[in-house]
Amino acid sequence: MTQDAVTTGRVHTCVATPLGEVVVAALDGAVTHVRLPFRAAGLAPVPPSVPAASVEPVGLGERVVPADEPVLAAAADQLTAYFAGRLRAFDLPLRLTGTAFQLRVWQGLRAIPYGTTTTYGALAADLGLDPRTTSRAVGAANGANRVAIVVPCHRMVGADGTLTGFAAGVGTKRALLDLERGTAGPDDALF
Repeated sequence: MTQDAVTTGRVHTCVATPLGEVVVAALDGAVTHVRLPFRAAGLAPVPPSVPAASVEPVGLGERVVPADEPVLAAAADQLTAYFAGRLRAFDLPLRLTGTAFQLRVWQGLRAIPYGTTTTYGALAADLGLDPRTTSRAVGAANGANRVAIVVPCHRMVGADGTLTGFAAGVGTKRALLDLERGTAGPDDALF
């Protein structure tokens, strides 16, 4: 076990996906992070490039610790099923860290049905908030989500329906939405 694992108690694994290596981190039996590789619009998927044991996840500040953890195995299985089109809702224990407002928004994100999108204003209204004054705060909370796909922040679009910013790139966001809508084609999406 590396010093990072001893210090933080967090364990990581890398999951090969059509988008490239997805890093999953867990602490005390609950998922804390799902980090997608960045993919620019129109570019091919990023191939796995290095062994999982040598990856340092961007933004986590820790090395990947290969671990035989049930929650990591479950996350890998569910992500694999999601990318194969066989899973529409994740059933993983999560350890989300954020403000009360962020936690409320993330819960709202989890209620957005597979294959659909909503706007920041519509989510604010669904949460009983005034969309005129809270849409940007909802967007900021969406951007602070550390558990991509599982907490489906990729399902958020701008007020006019356009794809807006996404930490892994708008190309990745489009690919995830195409996958969920069953419109992924051989030239433009995941495969």
